[in-house]
Amino acid sequence: MDSSAAPDPPEHGRHKLHRPSGHVERAEDERLQRPLGTRSRRLRLCGASLLLLLAVLTAPISVVATWVNSEVTDIDRYEQTVSPLARDPAVQDLIIERATDGLVHKIDVRKITETLADTLADQDAPRFLVDAARSLDEELKGGLRAGVRYTVARVVTSDAFAKAWDSIHRGAHTAATNVLTGDAGGALEVKGDTITLNVGAVIEELQKQLIGVTFVGAEDIPGADKSIVLVHNDHLSEARDAARWLSVVAPWLPWAVVVLAGLGIWAAPSHRVALMAAGIGIGAMMCVLLIALAVIRQVCLDAVPPAAQSQDAAAALYDTLVRFLRQTILTVLLTALLTVIAGYLYGHGRGAVAVRTAAARSTRTAGHALARRGLKPGAVGQWLRMHRPLTTVVVIAAGALALVLWHYPTPASVALVLLVVVVVLATLGVLAAADAAEQRL
Repeated sequence: MDSSAAPDPPEHGRHKLHRPSGHVERAEDERLQRPLGTRSRRLRLCGASLLLLLAVLTAPISVVATWVNSEVTDIDRYEQTVSPLARDPAVQDLIIERATDGLVHKIDVRKITETLADTLADQDAPRFLVDAARSLDEELKGGLRAGVRYTVARVVTSDAFAKAWDSIHRGAHTAATNVLTGDAGGALEVKGDTITLNVGAVIEELQKQLIGVTFVGAEDIPGADKSIVLVHNDHLSEARDAARWLSVVAPWLPWAVVVLAGLGIWAAPSHRVALMAAGIGIGAMMCVLLIALAVIRQVCLDAVPPAAQSQDAAAALYDTLVRFLRQTILTVLLTALLTVIAGYLYGHGRGAVAVRTAAARSTRTAGHALARRGLKPGAVGQWLRMHRPLTTVVVIAAGALALVLWHYPTPASVALVLLVVVVVLATLGVLAAADAAEQRL
């Protein structure tokens, strides 16, 4: 009995000795794992930050490249870009003045007055009439200029000319490529560091309407290669080379931005914070791009040569050509802003909680009202109530996909998609609340 009972105390003693040892080992394991977890979190944060930074820096390049590519490859888009030029008053005035100057310069007014004086002399007209006829150079030239300008203005401002302008540009879409490559031909050309507007189409139309008018003959009308210098800049060649490079990589850059941002958000320790950071970064870059457009516009206007004599025409040309780029920038900026707002509303801030609470209360009230009126959503409402997070993600993803597939999204299309998403989410929430109210009834 004594010998069998003797081992018990040592056994219990060993258990008492091992128990502290186990606690020590667990504490040691936790101590060793804590730095590993911290190191892993830092690595994820660094990787996510790098990916988001690349996405933010690539976003403005992607926007510009997509714009250039659309202007070169999409003839409809190009026509929409250049079509307003034929209807812009500043450009019309420039074309009218230059065409009028060219036509009047070709007319030999001195020869006309000499011929008139000789005719009067042959008819034995008084001497003072013959001398007066020989001194009518300036008066005749002014009258001719007024008549020619009236006819030219009637042509340039007509709907027929605007339609002819559109037709010419559809048939000669190479003009957009010429802006990037500097090749000859087309209405807009790049020659070295100078952008010129070819008004050959105007002159050809004038040939049809001015031949035989007053003293203007076919041989007096300038050739169809008449061009007007609009912008001269020493760095235009470098900008053209950059535009050509961008047009090559344009189709891939938007997807690169999406993939980089998606990977950065996925790798970040906090997906919501990373989503907001991406939206803030891309939105800031769009603001920088808008500022850059304004600065470039002023630089181009300052570089207008005296021969062009029209800063208004150069401004109209710049604003018309980049209006779709500016529209795209504003679209991306609005999308980024909405992304930041969505990320904030899913957070734990006081304002976000208040908005979510108000939305839930509104849908719950509407659902109860429908249930009291006898609406029974049935299995659909039950499924929606049980899968609210899934339906929310699907609807938001569908809205994002709609914007991606939109041919040329605008701020208005972004607002429309946002409205549809909000209405659909509210409708699904009301149906789910109606089912919940029916279950309680």
